[in-house]
Amino acid sequence: MAAFSTNTNILSSHSQQRRHLPHRFSSNFFKTHSSLHFFPLYNKNLNSPDTTTAASPIFAAPPHASAAVTTTGMDDFASTSTSTGWAEFGEKVSGEWDGFGADFTVEGKPIELPEMVVPEAYREWEVKVFDWQTQCPTLADQNQSSLIYKTIKLLPTVGCEADAATRYNIHERSVSVTQPHNSAFAYQSTGCYVALWPSSIATNKLNNSKSIEVEHCLINPSDKESRVRIIQVLEQSSEMKMKSISVFVEQWYGPFRNGDQLGGCAIRDSAFAATQPLKASQLSGVWEGLTAVATFHTSTNNMIQQVGDECECKSIRYEDDGGLILLPKQLWCSLKKSSEDKMETWCEVGWLLDEGRAITSKCTFSSTGDLKEIAIARETATRV
Repeated sequence: MAAFSTNTNILSSHSQQRRHLPHRFSSNFFKTHSSLHFFPLYNKNLNSPDTTTAASPIFAAPPHASAAVTTTGMDDFASTSTSTGWAEFGEKVSGEWDGFGADFTVEGKPIELPEMVVPEAYREWEVKVFDWQTQCPTLADQNQSSLIYKTIKLLPTVGCEADAATRYNIHERSVSVTQPHNSAFAYQSTGCYVALWPSSIATNKLNNSKSIEVEHCLINPSDKESRVRIIQVLEQSSEMKMKSISVFVEQWYGPFRNGDQLGGCAIRDSAFAATQPLKASQLSGVWEGLTAVATFHTSTNNMIQQVGDECECKSIRYEDDGGLILLPKQLWCSLKKSSEDKMETWCEVGWLLDEGRAITSKCTFSSTGDLKEIAIARETATRV
């Protein structure tokens, strides 16, 4: 598998910026102005020089590059139908996604925010804080088949400051077909995607292991303005192990504005980390549905792919399966050996949309840790 590297930028106290928020437009306004979804990808306003320096992108492109169509390296990407599939994906994924995020242990327990970021009033009241309020401005350029997005964590506040917010850190990532690939990215025209990134967790030199992050982004098929992102940190050594989990629950609030727009008090969701997790009994049984798969080979450079046509799939999940990690918001994830080939490892994420109906994504790794395929599926429980 290709090498991985990444960085997260924590803003110092003098560079943490209070964002004064513009007047919010209604979602109907943006829905009737679909052309507002796309701006030149490398506009000078994209990277805020007064807040942070962007992390070195895994799929890099020259800063302030022209938005004109380029054909450099496009031959490797031809099979993914960028003229249609990427444009549809870009329209669904682009915009301002606001919500909440939290970190979890491998047992599914929420992790409290660092004490230094929690307001004193919460500490005096002995209120535990687990959730960050977050922004994820995302922009896909349909001409260059490029994607860039930022995960912005905002410092918790007492009450609701609808007119301002203070950024704690910014983690920026980008994908570009025109540059060499040293990771993997699979997408679906629905706006769902799965990406493999270098982990910010250092390599363990004692056992010669390395860590990667697998990011699953799933959009609710019944509500295109609602999505979840689950990031699994995996350690690759003699066998693959789960190290930590991050969950982001997000709503779409309008077209891309590079994080200048924030839902504030109007956010349609709330902190979730300490709420009840999914019950194992809700997953137990036989699940059938349709899955779309992208296949990866280490011998090729085509590490950005659209998942293929849907085909039938079948899964069996057991209530006493110790590999299931149950999370709030009807979410779960797992890491286990393949039931079909014990030399392979499956890394799965799922979202129970309602009773007996779910959307899932799964990565399959070889015995040497190489990515073999990524699958995104819509499943229905058929027998319990």
